[in-house]
Amino acid sequence: MTTEARPPFPTSARTVFFVSDGTGITAETFGHAVLTQFEMRFRQIRLPFIDDDAKAFEAVRRINDVFRQDGQRPIVFSTLVKPHLSNLIRQANGLHMDLIQTFVAPLEQELGVKSTHTIGRSHNIVDSEEYKNRIEAINFSLAHDDGQSHKNLAAADVILVGVSRSGKTPTSLYLAMQYGIKAANYPLIPDDFERGKLPSALPEFRQKIFGLTITPERLSEIRNERRAGSKYASIENCRYEINEAETMMRREGIRWLSSTTKSIEEIATTILQEIKPDRREY
Repeated sequence: MTTEARPPFPTSARTVFFVSDGTGITAETFGHAVLTQFEMRFRQIRLPFIDDDAKAFEAVRRINDVFRQDGQRPIVFSTLVKPHLSNLIRQANGLHMDLIQTFVAPLEQELGVKSTHTIGRSHNIVDSEEYKNRIEAINFSLAHDDGQSHKNLAAADVILVGVSRSGKTPTSLYLAMQYGIKAANYPLIPDDFERGKLPSALPEFRQKIFGLTITPERLSEIRNERRAGSKYASIENCRYEINEAETMMRREGIRWLSSTTKSIEEIATTILQEIKPDRREY
């Protein structure tokens, strides 16, 4: 089964295929990193699990169909491990970006050993411990989302704080899913500002705390999507909460950043650099 976007793309948009003998996530991730350097739109089609000749020929047919329809070559990012499957895909009318052949051959020469050419190696059972850690981290982050639980905070790698809708939950889940980081998150609310203190469960874990803030204008916009016209979403209230939260974080010596213009990936990378969990380096 393939995933492909079907919005009304302009005729100048180029079609991009991500072809893989596995899920296609690696090809898509690398391809996205490259394509973002170009200010144009792309119609993206993922072709996963291309692991035999019949599927490869079907992929070639689809690429050629797009070539005929668009009148220009589609771009093909490929992570096919088996050379003969990769060669079959190269028969299609596309600009081929073969990530495996580009990097494996030079590494074989440098390391003095042949690669295994094993399909799905990056998702092999040898990674089961890492996979288990990610699942545990996701469960931990869900259980400790929005201050739901104070239990076992000592096991947290990171504790995110900030006002409601400043980006804590998506960042916590990204850290868990991508890095196996156990991230709890706590909202800073008016009761905390009136007391002038962090939530009572947090001070003993101060070294694990990282704060997120956001501009009042952006916060008001986000909150109005959920509770339009409410005091919660008003620009005055957003300014008050942001000012109080930032004042508290400065007073408590908490490291923090603004999520306003940063992607989740950028936020997560900064957190890992600042908190430096003990289990691994990033």
